[in-house]
Amino acid sequence: MVKDEENLGKLIGEITHYFSRISVAVFRLSDDLKVKDRVRIKGETTDFEQEIESMQIDHEDVEEAEDGQSVGTKVDKKVREGDNVYLVE
Repeated sequence: MVKDEENLGKLIGEITHYFSRISVAVFRLSDDLKVKDRVRIKGETTDFEQEIESMQIDHEDVEEAEDGQSVGTKVDKKVREGDNVYLVE
């Protein structure tokens, strides 16, 4: 069976850490991301969409981040290291 991955959006990053007590995910970007963008986080047991309400780089609030940067953001559900982050268009 072939997985239908064409509707996931554009792959823009991967989860590198998850802080469960505060529901914050850290991910390394492979493309640009802005506050108010909608993302889909998908992994083996993870699959949900949410809007980026805020994000931080080195504990500083930022409005946008670029390819190669690691950002932290609150997430609505549990994520796992290795989950992919897609920009929903």
